[in-house]
Amino acid sequence: MSTSTGPSHRHDPSDDDRKLIDAARQARERAYAPYSQFQVGAALRDDAGAIFAGVNVENASLGLSVCAERNAIFAMVAQGGRGPSSIAIVTADATPTAPCGACRQVLVEFAPELEILLANLDGDVLRFSIEELLAYPFLDYRAPGGSNS
Repeated sequence: MSTSTGPSHRHDPSDDDRKLIDAARQARERAYAPYSQFQVGAALRDDAGAIFAGVNVENASLGLSVCAERNAIFAMVAQGGRGPSSIAIVTADATPTAPCGACRQVLVEFAPELEILLANLDGDVLRFSIEELLAYPFLDYRAPGGSNS
């Protein structure tokens, strides 16, 4: 899905942003996308400065495929990271590509103020907040009996 954008979302990346985008670009090369040929790389930075990468991994049963953004979150959790502050997502599309709705929901649960950098292989970079990409997120699940653990 392409993201329509105005000039306000075009972004001149800082050195830290470039490092995160480069990590996502490198990860993208390892994506497993034999069905769509649409490789995505994501790199997530947590509050401690650690970077966690993820790639999309497709499956012949397409519903079992997992996006790069969620794999980056899962890698962060598995390695003990917490508090993501920014994520870079890199694709080869002419227009940088935004995360799908499922990824947006997972990202907002871990970081309601997340900065999202969308980039392509041509060096175009757009910056969004998670709030701009996901209005009215679902954040308050209550299990039967009132617990949310």
